[in-house]
Amino acid sequence: MATSLNTKRTIIGILSIVFLVVLLIALYKEVQRSNPNYKPKPIVDEDTRHCISCHGEQGAGKVIVGQWENSRHSEVGVGCLECHQAQKEDVDGYEHEGKWIATIVTPNDCARCHKEEAAQFTASHHADAGMIMGSLDNVLAEVVEGHDKFMNNSNPAAASGCWQCHGSKVEILKDEKGHARHNDMGVMLLDPKTWPNTGMGRINLDGSKGSCTACHNRHNFSVAQARQPENCGKCHIGPDHPQLEIYNESKHGINYHAHREEMNLEAQPWIVGKEYSAAPTCATCHMSATPDMAVTHDVGDRISWTLRPKVSEKIDAAEMSRYKAEGKPLPEDFLTWEQRRKNMQNVCFQCHTRIYVENFYNQYDKEVALYNDKFGKPALALMNLLKKEGLITPTPFDDKVEWTYFYLWHHEGRRARMGASMMGPDYTQWHGNFEVAARFYTDMVPEIRELISEGKKHGKAVGAARVQKLLHNILNGEMHKWYLGKMDPEETARRKAAASEFRKRYSQEDYN
Repeated sequence: MATSLNTKRTIIGILSIVFLVVLLIALYKEVQRSNPNYKPKPIVDEDTRHCISCHGEQGAGKVIVGQWENSRHSEVGVGCLECHQAQKEDVDGYEHEGKWIATIVTPNDCARCHKEEAAQFTASHHADAGMIMGSLDNVLAEVVEGHDKFMNNSNPAAASGCWQCHGSKVEILKDEKGHARHNDMGVMLLDPKTWPNTGMGRINLDGSKGSCTACHNRHNFSVAQARQPENCGKCHIGPDHPQLEIYNESKHGINYHAHREEMNLEAQPWIVGKEYSAAPTCATCHMSATPDMAVTHDVGDRISWTLRPKVSEKIDAAEMSRYKAEGKPLPEDFLTWEQRRKNMQNVCFQCHTRIYVENFYNQYDKEVALYNDKFGKPALALMNLLKKEGLITPTPFDDKVEWTYFYLWHHEGRRARMGASMMGPDYTQWHGNFEVAARFYTDMVPEIRELISEGKKHGKAVGAARVQKLLHNILNGEMHKWYLGKMDPEETARRKAAASEFRKRYSQEDYN
């Protein structure tokens, strides 16, 4: 009896000690995690240790290894070969230090662990960003600005410009017999015409589309960095798609920069209204989770309008038309524009009331419709008729009016629509609507009138008359007749009275 009791006490004592040890370890780890400077030690296996023995000694390799050591990958034992390992049959694989590896890590490689994210990205518009061969932007790069045969087809205007965002088609550097070239260390060489490149729609040697490192910079792969608006600014910036600038001037951007330290950017999961509430970033609205909606790597899942083309349309319109023309039913997972808008509004509702969100979309829709109806559709109709009647040539950009029109829709028109979509009033107005109107009335209309006159002089009178009639009908329409001095008398009187009242607030010299 006494022996049994002593045994029980011993067992209880051992279990108590084990419990205390486990508790102390847990408390120690929790204290470590609460320390902002705490970083778990990297898990380094023998293969990674072998790679580091050379690549971690000096120069770029030392920096790369340091970045990896600070990454989440290193904490969970994802080393060099987990990402860079290739198979013998892989077109981009080569033998190095007894292992088959590939220089470029593609979405196929990332999919070994991140299967769902890779699938979502591959289905996204981002992954198709490299398909720009037939676009006017590509004509500018390869014909107008540069030449695709320059310096043995190096195409520098596209390679150093367009492709760095849109993505190149990566190719292997080959010798005169068509065999892959290697340097003196046995590393397979990639064609400098196509690499380095981290363009979003890069076409990789293994056939996959895209570059995960366009957003998740190698070798840190930091989610905090990917969640910041500057991350998107590599591509979404500039005169034709200034999303970063628009964001920065919006209240969203102002709040983000004022409260950046409250954004909890390293958190997992990173749910708006839970881990953070100071401000949204690009990722918040287009990709990240809400309390009842999962993360997505298809940035189009929440976009209802396409603001890129000459005339905006709902994001799914072209695809729906294609299925209808082919007599095919829509796929079960097909997202309509209404569903996409519902997804985006799910994000909006985390910070804004329903009436606020619905009224914002009312304003946004009307701005897009205004651009479409007043300038987008009339300008497109005029350009199509000019080409049809031979008043301009089929060659892009060899007629002045083509440059004018390109600025109107590709630069100013996009800015007006994008400004409204992201609450950037200055881009909607002065960089957008104002410049669209100025381009249409002071450049495009006079240039078309000149083309009509030239057409009549050079044997194209019938075509010129058709263009003239279309222009006449457009300018005499309700939204343009002011330009011809045909504003309704009542409206003229109302505006004159309003101007008089406005002037009373300022000295007359302001108007001299």
